[in-house]
Amino acid sequence: MQELIQFLNTTAFMNINFGYALMIVIGLVFIWLGIFKEFEPLLLVPIGFGVLIGNIPGVFQQGQGVYNDGSVLNYLYFGVNKGIYPPLIFLGIGAMTDFSTLIANPKLILLGAAAQFGIFATFAGSLLLGFNILEAASIGIIGGADGPTSIYLSSKLAPHLVGPIAIAAYSYMALVPVIQPPIMRLLTTPKERVIRMKTPRIVSKREKIIFPIIGLLVTTFIAPGGITLLAMLFLGNLLKESTVTERLAISARTVLVDVVTILIGVTVGASTSANIFLTPKSIMIFVLGALSFCVATATGILFAKFMNLFLKDKINPLIGSAGVSAVPDSARVSQVVGQKYDKTNFLLMHAMAPNVAGVIGSAVAAGVLLGILGN
Repeated sequence: MQELIQFLNTTAFMNINFGYALMIVIGLVFIWLGIFKEFEPLLLVPIGFGVLIGNIPGVFQQGQGVYNDGSVLNYLYFGVNKGIYPPLIFLGIGAMTDFSTLIANPKLILLGAAAQFGIFATFAGSLLLGFNILEAASIGIIGGADGPTSIYLSSKLAPHLVGPIAIAAYSYMALVPVIQPPIMRLLTTPKERVIRMKTPRIVSKREKIIFPIIGLLVTTFIAPGGITLLAMLFLGNLLKESTVTERLAISARTVLVDVVTILIGVTVGASTSANIFLTPKSIMIFVLGALSFCVATATGILFAKFMNLFLKDKINPLIGSAGVSAVPDSARVSQVVGQKYDKTNFLLMHAMAPNVAGVIGSAVAAGVLLGILGN
């Protein structure tokens, strides 16, 4: 009987509390959104499953959790905690990305830059709410809707906040189709939504090969602190565009990025143990992240409208929302919203320019913050 009681005391049933139950429900919601609503399933399914893993009562007490030194999950989480996984994700993104529309219409990079205003606005807001400067910088990056960059910066500046920051960033990436359209409709007129943009010129192979080299030199001279992310992004793109390293490019954008996505999703989810995650700071991070993402979307749209005051060939302001780094979802949202008003207007190719510019912009912003605050 004594042994039976001892066994029962080690089960999760005897150690469950409201916090664990709430986080398990949240994990199930993430899985449901990923599978049945198809909101970024490649992210939400492993993250949601990781939330379930991290909130089984008794796991920490038995030395099996993410935060238990020497456990398997702890070793897998090392790649998150030390910022190893994000550069590998960026390598895969670079190998997937076609920068042609950005090269063909370089002024659209300004939309990607404008969307980064959300990062610095949230940085200021976080300071006002009592976060220290390192925490505020890490929280601000959520506005770029860039999960890997958020993880990378927070792992360097505020490792204790990696879990809530990563969950917030990936949640808002997944909810792009829900959050952005109302803001896009609010800030544009019916006439602006049907603006047709000229078909981009054809970009030569030489331009595509030169771009990642020039891009690396320019961005890292501006923000040396972002070299790890930027170098991997542009290396991946060079592997793709050179065509002589196609095997490496295929590996980077398929096997490598898939494996790292699984590991980063499961371990970030598993880091959200209720006794660590359910805190006032985590709630504030989610609120600030939502505001940051909304501000980034709005500033991209408003800057497109501002540019139209000086341009003969007008920009459809709907593509300004693609300046956040959620590739390619925010570009796809520009296309979907635009076609509700004109089914023959194809904005996707144009929206990809500010979208990929936003990826570069968020990495540069992270490099600036890391360069200033990382020492």
